[in-house]
Parts: sequence; C-alpha cells; structure tokens
Amino acid sequence: MTWLRALKETGRSGLQIERTRLEPLVALRGAAGVAIVIGLSLWLSSPGVAASSAFGAFASGTATFQRSWRSRPVLALAAGAGLAVSTFLGYLAASNLFLFVVLLAVWSFLAGMAWALGPTSGIVAALTVAVMLVVVTLPTSVMGALVHAGVIAFGGLVQASLILVFPIRRWGAQRDALADAFAAEADYARRLRQDPHAPFDPEPLMTARSAAAVTPWEARRRPEELHGKRALAERIRPVLASLADPSVGAAAEGPERDRARELLTAAASVLDAVARAIRQAKPVRLPKDVKAFLKVPEPEAELTGSARRAAARLIGLLVAAVESADGSGPSDATESAHLLRPTLLRLVPLAARAIRREMHWQSPVFRHAVRMSTVAAAGYLIGAALPLGHGYWAPMASVMVMRPDFSQTYARGSARFAGTLVGVAVATGVMQAASPGVYLCAGLAVLAITLMYLLMRTGYAVSQACLAAYAVLLLGMGGSEWTQTVPERVLLTLLGGVLAMAAYAVFPAWETPRLRDRLAERLEATAGYTAAVLEGFADPAKRRSGTVREALLDARAAGAAWNQAVARADSEPVRHRGLSRRAAQDADAALSAMGRAGMLMEAHLPGRNAEPVPAAAEFARVLREAVTESAQAVRDRDTVDWDAVRVALDGWHGDGAQERMVRRGAELLVDTLDEFEEAVRSRSGSRAPHAQRP
Repeated sequence: MTWLRALKETGRSGLQIERTRLEPLVALRGAAGVAIVIGLSLWLSSPGVAASSAFGAFASGTATFQRSWRSRPVLALAAGAGLAVSTFLGYLAASNLFLFVVLLAVWSFLAGMAWALGPTSGIVAALTVAVMLVVVTLPTSVMGALVHAGVIAFGGLVQASLILVFPIRRWGAQRDALADAFAAEADYARRLRQDPHAPFDPEPLMTARSAAAVTPWEARRRPEELHGKRALAERIRPVLASLADPSVGAAAEGPERDRARELLTAAASVLDAVARAIRQAKPVRLPKDVKAFLKVPEPEAELTGSARRAAARLIGLLVAAVESADGSGPSDATESAHLLRPTLLRLVPLAARAIRREMHWQSPVFRHAVRMSTVAAAGYLIGAALPLGHGYWAPMASVMVMRPDFSQTYARGSARFAGTLVGVAVATGVMQAASPGVYLCAGLAVLAITLMYLLMRTGYAVSQACLAAYAVLLLGMGGSEWTQTVPERVLLTLLGGVLAMAAYAVFPAWETPRLRDRLAERLEATAGYTAAVLEGFADPAKRRSGTVREALLDARAAGAAWNQAVARADSEPVRHRGLSRRAAQDADAALSAMGRAGMLMEAHLPGRNAEPVPAAAEFARVLREAVTESAQAVRDRDTVDWDAVRVALDGWHGDGAQERMVRRGAELLVDTLDEFEEAVRSRSGSRAPHAQRP
C-alpha cells in the first residue's frame, strides 16, 4: 500500500460514523457530575478554579466510558488521582520553561508506557498529559496549585459517588459479554446445520473470559448467574462441532444427519434463550418443543458411536446452562478463583513488571512512548515560539491522537482536526452571537459535554467536535476571549496532528515485518493445543485438568495477536518480502483447521478411568519437536518439514473405537500440516494480507 493510499484509507476510517448502542442515562450521569463540580466551584471559588475542576470532572467521567472490566467508581477515582498529581507537578514547574518541558517529556513517556497495561490505561494516561497542559495555563499561584489539584481530584470523587448512588444496569457489561458468548454459540449451531465445517470466531468467548475476572470485593457481590457459568459455553462449543463434523460425528447424509440437524436447531434455541435470560436478568423461557427435547430420555437414539456420545453430552450441557441461568445450577468456584483480578494496590508491582518487559528497542510500546515524549516536548516548544499564543494546543492534540500503531494515529489525527474545526466554529458562533456570561458559559459547557458523553461511541470526529466546543466554552468562562483561543487552536491543532503523523513516519514501529514472527507464534500455540489434547488421551488417569484449557487459551491469544497484526499491516504503507497476501491467508486457514482438529478431539476427552492410548503420546511428542523446528523455519523463511510427523502417523497401529477416533483426529491434523507447508512455501512478497478470523 502506498503512502497516499494509506493516508486516504486511514483518514476515511477516522471520519466514519460508527452506529453503536447509545447509553443516554449513563451520559446524563456523567454530565451531572461535571455540572455539580462546576456549580460548587463557581459558588465557593472563582471561574478559574471552576474551569480547572471542570476539566478534571470531564476526564474522570471519560475514563468510566473506556472499555474496561474494572469497577467504574474505581476508574473515576484513579483517573482523578492521576490528573491531580499531573496538574500539581505541572503547576510547580510551569514558571520555568526548561523544567516544565523536561517534566512534560518524562510524563508523556510514562503515559506512553502505560499502554503496556492495556488500552484503557494508555488512554487515561494520555488524558492526564492533556489536562496538565491546559490547566496549568489558568492563572494561579504555586500555593494555589494544591487547591486546583484538590478540586480536580474532587471531580473524580463526585463521578465515583454518582455511580454508586445512581447505579445504571449493574454488571451490565459483564452480562452482555456472557450473553454474547452464548448467542455466538447459538449462531454457530445454526450455521453447522448447513456447513459442518463452519468457522467460529472465538472473540466473544475471549471477551467473556476477560469480563469474568473480578477483584475479591466484586466476587462477593457478583450475581449468581454470572458466577462461573462461562465454562459451560466453553465446553459446549467443541461438542457442537464434534456432533456436526462427518469425520468424527454424524454421517454426512441420511437419518443420522437429519437427527444431528434437529439437535443443532434445538441447541440454538436453548442457547438463545439462555443468552436473553442472562442479558435481561430474567428466568429462562424455552419454547414448548425445546422443553420436550430436553426431557426426552434418549433423543440420540438415531445416532451411533461418537456422534451418539456427543449428542448425550450436548444435552447434558444444555440442561446445565438453563439451570445455571436460572440460578439453580452449581457454580464453578475453581474458575472464579482462577479469574481473580488484582486490586489497584496489588496491580502496582504487576504493572511495574509489565512496563519493564516492554523497555527494549524492539517493543512497539517503548517506541510509542519515545515518540510521544519527543512530540509533546517539541510541540510545546514550537507552540511557545510561534506568535500565536496558547501553544499548548499543539502538544495536547499530539498526545490525544497518538497510538502505538500507524492506522489509529493517522485516523484519529484526521478525525480530531475535522472535529475541532466543527466544534470551534459552533462554539465561536455562540460566543459571538450571545456574548454569554460566566453562568451561561458553564451551562453551555455542560450541554456540550453531555452531547460528547452521549455520542462518544458514534465516532471519534463527533466526540472531538463536542470536546472542542467544551474547551472553548470553559476557557471563555475562565476569562479567555474567543479571539485568543479559536484561531490559534485551529492552527496549533493542525500542527500537533502533523507532528504526530510525522513522528510515526520518521520513527515507525511497523507490524508488517513482524508477520512471520506472529505466524510462527500462532503455529506453536495451535500445535501445542492439539498436542495437549492428544496427551489427554495417552494417559487419562494422570491428565492434569487445566492442561488442555491453558493450551487453548494460549492458542486463542496467539490467534488474536495474529489477526490484530494482519489488520494493522493491511493499512501500513510498507511492503515485506517473504510473506505474500495469499500465503498469509492460506496459512491462517490451515492453522484454523488445525485448531478445529484439536477441538474435535477435545470434545471426546475420556474420563480418568478410560483405557489409555499410548500411541497418542508418541505422536504428540514428535509433533511438538517438529513444530519447534518448523516455527523457526517460518521465522527464517526456510522450508518447513513434517516428515517425522507423517512417519509417526504411519506407525500408529491400534484397535478400539476410542483409538480409531483419536487416530482419525491425528490424520486430520496431518492434513492441515500439509496445507500449512504448501501455504508458506511461496516466498514472493506482496502487500500485507487482509485479516481472516478462524
């Protein structure tokens, strides 16, 4: 992709309006927090303090809208505390240009490194830099810095208190995540009726797992229907695939296939009903024909062999899902303990270790932090040197649009500038036409932030227009004339966006050259999962319960990293010799099929008293050794070699239904290895591939 086309595509994506579900009550609650803080500050102090506190209340409220599974009050308090510290330090250094620039560079670097903890931490940290740049320009004394920092922290406290006093749909995000997981499996069951090899996107299950992690305090207050029920959705998926697949399940044609379709239809209805019950916090309501299906003693009578076992297991899991959604099923205490999220205090050493792991030159997070620090300091110095005034708009625009990857930085840069033009124009027209006083400015600012909170999830450009109007109105309330802020802000915002984009062009962290590394990691993780499943058949009595589960999570994480890398590389204006678009697509399809082979075998993992399958252990060992060598070959652009795996399969001899089923799974696995070998054999370079979900 050329630079011109890349800029065109990312700019278009940044200006696109996203149609998502709005939350008006949540938006009104956040705006009420801003209004309370502004009103109290105007009543007890000055317009300057009110403007300072309003920025703090806005940022704390914005933090609660970020995608995070932590408690919303905790997010508001943490954001308020971070803003208070950053602005207090900024006030202390504001009188000395050199000292303030050094502080800005260090704080921006730390804010960039916060992406090592996740997107929410990175976005909130960038907010602390932006608010520090604006607030320290408001007139005050050094002794008054504590007061300004205090009212900013108070804004976070007010937002947290409102969330506690006026809860809106408690645990709603967690309910939606779990319900989405069951709904995704219902859709999967319907697609399996027509396509026994239909792909399944594991993202809803991954999201549900993230949502299930709680702190000890939250674990004691979590609703019963959210306690450990995600494991059922995880266990249902492979059973659905095993029943539908002709290789190990129902026959491709005839009465057995018809019966399998009936079971899949009923399973989809049950899963949809469970999803609705969880989402709405109501009992499960099943159609009469589905109830009859769950009560029939042996509805799998038309099925035989492994298909019969899969049908019986599916019905048992569906009954458990209905009971769990009604609150009458057993809870999985071990899963809850495994998914405990650390508190903020215990998160500090974990965060320090995560940041230390990223402190190296090849890390995209480290390179982002260096870019952000350099651009913030340079933007502030350039803005101060220009005869425009209000030079802080340039670095503020930079830190708010910069992200660790190319596509988001460029998309947000174009969207921010477009939104700023609209917001400043609207606010300027209001200021000129009405010449509002302090209280009217405050009211209009609250209206602007209400619209921002309401429309935040509809598109970045829309939210930036509201934010631009909010900033102009607040500064007008604080005593700044519109002629002092509007023209300068437009030019300096453009300058900040140009600096951010130029920094990524001069000091990039392209994802395209790392595609082979990502592919090798996915190969290792996916093959590791299938090997773990095979080892579970080798010696059931000694099988550790969490081994297969941990391997599956590793495979999903590697798959998500690969898909994210492909999506980013697809928008980058660079080429990479060694992995063509077609090769990446074919390799992705082969690895998805490999994971499916492991999933089909997982659905039939035996109990601890079952007979062992010794040949499975030897095959798994050979597979692991071959994958280690082949993964390195992928990284080195060399030829992969699966001869040892083929020899191990040819030497696999055994009898019995269980062993035949496992060997059939191994045959499917070898077929996927051949497909992978064929995919990566081509060494012609091309543009980055489109993402393809397994």
